[in-house]
Amino acid sequence: MNISIIGSGIAGLASAIRLAHAGHAVDVFESNDYPGGKMHCFEQDGFTFDGGPSLFTMPQYVDELLKLGKTSQVFEYEKEEISCSYFWEDGHSMKGYSDPESFALEAERVFDVPKERTLKYFQHAKNIYDHSGKIFLEKSLRSSKTWFSAATVKSLLKISQFDIWKSMHEANSERLKEPHLVQLFDRFATYNGSNPYRAPGILNVIPWLEHGFGTYFPKGGMRSIPETLYRHAIDLGVTFHFNHRVESIIMDQGRAIGVRATKSKSESIKLEFSSDLIVSNSDVYFTYKHLMPGVKAPEKTLHQERSGSAVVFYWGMKTSTQNLGLHNIFFSSDYREEFKNLFEEKTLPEDPTVYVNISSKLEKNDAPNGCENWFVMINAPANEGQNWDGLIVELRAQVIKKLSRMLKMEIGALIETERIWSPLGIEADTNSFKGALYGTSSNDKFSAFLRHPNQGSIPNVYFCGGSVHPGGGIPLALLSAKITSEIIAKDVN
Repeated sequence: MNISIIGSGIAGLASAIRLAHAGHAVDVFESNDYPGGKMHCFEQDGFTFDGGPSLFTMPQYVDELLKLGKTSQVFEYEKEEISCSYFWEDGHSMKGYSDPESFALEAERVFDVPKERTLKYFQHAKNIYDHSGKIFLEKSLRSSKTWFSAATVKSLLKISQFDIWKSMHEANSERLKEPHLVQLFDRFATYNGSNPYRAPGILNVIPWLEHGFGTYFPKGGMRSIPETLYRHAIDLGVTFHFNHRVESIIMDQGRAIGVRATKSKSESIKLEFSSDLIVSNSDVYFTYKHLMPGVKAPEKTLHQERSGSAVVFYWGMKTSTQNLGLHNIFFSSDYREEFKNLFEEKTLPEDPTVYVNISSKLEKNDAPNGCENWFVMINAPANEGQNWDGLIVELRAQVIKKLSRMLKMEIGALIETERIWSPLGIEADTNSFKGALYGTSSNDKFSAFLRHPNQGSIPNVYFCGGSVHPGGGIPLALLSAKITSEIIAKDVN
């Protein structure tokens, strides 16, 4: 069977591997000249930056792909002792150890929180994963087999124990009590672009993915993930068409029969490729509205509240820090106000939480000697036509001031080179509707059931990636590819 995949993001690559391994002829169409989608990298003035996701968890999902068929690829990674270093405006700081026991001891040392309380919280997060993770993350929610299995029935009987009727913040406040620790665990809502004051407490499963399974760093940086999967796909016979922007899905009598693509922006050569079925790794909104404009779209689903976006400052720094690690968080002094700004007022916060990733801490060639490459990310609302130019000028000044104060060093004077990625840029570069990083938000207790499924109304058009079930982020995008491939296997047999 001839299968066309639109987009070579991480889910598109994973789908290509799974479908090629199943014996299909797979063509991947990518508008860029590289694979990976948001997981791209670039070099600037001697610094190398991973452009997109910077946190790597659940490496087993990548390992699983590399076991499909013969491959010459070797994928290496190391587990990090510290998942993240945390800093607060009141002077507190804490090392977020990957191991729950070490984390709990550190929380006890810094905040006088009994170790048993933190470990009990982690056990709660583990219970959520054990009883619901494999069902709600690894299975199609539109399949009767999912709902009528013994495991699902058992999970549904326990679901009230997993704080689904409370917000993440309410559940964390009750279980953790200490304000700094509550804020630390509330931040996991941002892993899928949501608001911890509205997102359901069942999402407190996310800390277990980081601290139960650990945080890792791939040799060669985050860019090595798509590069490895791309080469593995080549080994399996997948054909890649780079600089091919899919303009439309060709329809005939209610079925997709191929794709129409433009080859490179300069040549504007239009080509048509026949396909037995299509897998779109592009944003589901973009797929319906731009690639299938004549198809009746699920309007209610497509217009759900968008997830958050981001402003990213890529800074080449003329410094080598001692108190920062690979991942670092500088918290806002008023978290509730920050999320009110983001999701109600649709603007950037005056006192933002700042995330700083420094891959050169581990990948030394990412920065010149004595320098560091800072990936500085601030949560932002989805693009609603805000004056981004003005907002980003103000944000840049706020971030420099905040980091200078909290690190006791003049950050602005150390910036040697800079690039900025805004919600506008994210929307333009990745076809993500409104620049939302994770498609729809999870600011509703039923959000997991409201995401677009992996198969739509057209019988031979399928979807994978962060804008559909089960959600955004590297692990979930890889799982979406697995779910989609399993649905296709069932449909074609």
